[in-house]
Amino acid sequence: MDNLRPKKGGGSLLVVDDDLPARQTLDALLTGEGYEVRCAPNGRMGLMFAGEDPPELILLDIRLPDMDGFEVCQHLKEDPRTVSIPVIFLSGLDEVVDKVKGFAVGGVDYITKPFQSEELLARVETHLTLRRLQEQTGAQNVQLQEEIARSKRAEEALRQAHDKLEERVKER
Repeated sequence: MDNLRPKKGGGSLLVVDDDLPARQTLDALLTGEGYEVRCAPNGRMGLMFAGEDPPELILLDIRLPDMDGFEVCQHLKEDPRTVSIPVIFLSGLDEVVDKVKGFAVGGVDYITKPFQSEELLARVETHLTLRRLQEQTGAQNVQLQEEIARSKRAEEALRQAHDKLEERVKER
């Protein structure tokens, strides 16, 4: 399980927040923990960055100047390149309706500002680990499906060889 835990430089994150001090704080905190961090000041740039070089996880503010974070998340979940990226909403909005809407559009978590650094880091690590486990499980599933297909082909070849041998025995 240790190989699934984020290591220094082992996790790529995208922070989408229009507040410069918030971006700088998140960048310093996450970079200090060894994550590779890119920052976008608005939704359109966030979508562009995510599509060009998909991160492993996105921290997304809701109040953005060009489109709200819910709309950004919807676009991410509609794009095959970004559909599987976990999105953690990070917002000053603390209403239950906002949290529910965040989950409804595809977010995996919701952290209210101001946040505790330890909590944010724990949630980032948790969602990165979950994503890596899902990817590992998917790869193992593909491998198992290939093994099943090979086994079925081998079984069919054996059955055909058996049938041919049985025909030869009957002919004698």
